[in-house]
Amino acid sequence: MGFFDRLWPRKRAIPVQETAQTRALVERLTVLSPSLKLARDYHERLGPALAHSVAYVREIVERLPPAREASAANWLADPYIHAFFAAPDEVAHVLSRSPELHAWFESHPLARETWAVLGMAMLERRGFGAEQHGDHVHTDVARTTLSFDDHQVRVCGETEADLREQIVQRVVEQIALEGLAQIGADESRRDALEQERALLRTRRQLLTRQGAGTQKMVGERAVANAAELAQLQAQIETNEQALAALGLKTDALEHEIEVICGVLTHPAQHANVEMRQVRLSPMNVVIEQGAPGSGAEIVFPLARLPASPQGVRAFSLIYFARADLMPLPKMVGEHSRFVI
Repeated sequence: MGFFDRLWPRKRAIPVQETAQTRALVERLTVLSPSLKLARDYHERLGPALAHSVAYVREIVERLPPAREASAANWLADPYIHAFFAAPDEVAHVLSRSPELHAWFESHPLARETWAVLGMAMLERRGFGAEQHGDHVHTDVARTTLSFDDHQVRVCGETEADLREQIVQRVVEQIALEGLAQIGADESRRDALEQERALLRTRRQLLTRQGAGTQKMVGERAVANAAELAQLQAQIETNEQALAALGLKTDALEHEIEVICGVLTHPAQHANVEMRQVRLSPMNVVIEQGAPGSGAEIVFPLARLPASPQGVRAFSLIYFARADLMPLPKMVGEHSRFVI
């Protein structure tokens, strides 16, 4: 069962009808890989596969929690903003580091606010602390705390609906890129196998010639050559089998579109998102199920990004006012290159 299936049970079949969005995605995909246009019936085959991914991802995106107001004034009232930022003054200061946020407001001079995806690194620490139960204080109590840093804003929209559509498109594009990466890996492996085959055949030819010229003169060496020749022949056969599994180069176009369509029709295998539900104290200490103590329950998505060496990233939909935007710092951290 895929991770999307674990999030929410599938209640209905996903439609695979083509839309203006899927047609645009087909064009986008053929720009990324122009050779796809040379494949047989490429549009008729890519369209339904893309429509399948779009419908699947949209169903998930529609269930994401609503956007939160990211502001200092809302820090105390909203448990999400309170959990994501250490202090109220940090909200505008951290978000204003985003060049994309500044660029969006510059390109939308009349907009008073924007909806955006806030991506964060989540750190889970386990340690010991003190807790009070009634009139007694217990020390060395095991507890877990969550903290969020490396806040990034890379995707902005005019409305929350617009933002969610952008997320759908970007996730589907990422799934398609996974297919292109598989194709690239296959081609790299083919090149390596062909080079290996050439070297093995050259070595076999040398051994065969050496054996033909010296076999009657040096018996021991001839036996060694024969053993090495048998080993080389086994390696050549293994090499040929690996190449055969990749198909002929003349079938490369067909293989490419089959791989892309296969990836797009199984989106849950290539888009790793799960929901995390926790109850947090005002100090971001995780309150376990049934444990005493007051806290607020929050639910936020976690995404594993292939492009990020940091692994799992938490994210949330937010809206941010132009009035809270601070001047862009001169230096932006190197981690700003990562998305969601």
